[in-house]
Amino acid sequence: MELWLVVAAAFLAGVMDAMVGGGGLVTVPSLLSTYPALPPALLLGTNKCSSVFGTAVAAWRYSGRVRLDWRWLAPAALMAFAGSGLGAWTLTWADPALLRKLLPWVLLLVLLYTINNPQFGLQHTNTQHSARVRVWLALAVGTSIGWYDGFFGPGTGSFFIFLLVRWLGQDFLHASAAAKVLNATTNLAALLMLAATGHVWWQVGLVMAVANIAGNVLGTSLALKHGAGLVRRVFMLVVALLILKTGVDAYAGSLG
Repeated sequence: MELWLVVAAAFLAGVMDAMVGGGGLVTVPSLLSTYPALPPALLLGTNKCSSVFGTAVAAWRYSGRVRLDWRWLAPAALMAFAGSGLGAWTLTWADPALLRKLLPWVLLLVLLYTINNPQFGLQHTNTQHSARVRVWLALAVGTSIGWYDGFFGPGTGSFFIFLLVRWLGQDFLHASAAAKVLNATTNLAALLMLAATGHVWWQVGLVMAVANIAGNVLGTSLALKHGAGLVRRVFMLVVALLILKTGVDAYAGSLG
């Protein structure tokens, strides 16, 4: 019964991740509540084992239907991989407490900006910058959000999408497709580091991965069928949920 609970969570997380990210909202609490006696690092590694496969499948499916500009996406993916490894290393000596308290406010700004700009992310204006500027902007996105994913993590996919729309002129569909490539590399970097230290429960992680792949297949199908408008609406919903979740995590104890 316990395994089926986390498998169902992995499927739902896959649907969310394929469209706008945020699947960790579902799987991480599910793992922590289902297996409370196990070390959190082991459960986080198990979650990465699940999500890396699903995200990779979503990236592959998007790449067959959405034109991706690999001139900036490939170097950004390499920097995201390196940034995630650096973030995980930073976590070994730095406390993310301040970032935990800042995160809900940053997410609130992202949500308010999106709401106040009704056309934000609905048009694909990939030519608003020169090719060289796009590469530098993509490198900045890959490095910074990659580091964030390795160091802390919640909302990584949503941050990738927001910055790709805001800085590189992607619509939400193209941004979601590119974000899957970037997120797959950050997940892989984190998984390799956690696996090297024995923090992956492979028996559960691989079963969850099958469900996560199925969820990502459904999520990409919905996004490709309904386009940027649906992805934008789901993005706002997931960011709102992230604000609630990260706000409770950061401030519930101090308010009590």
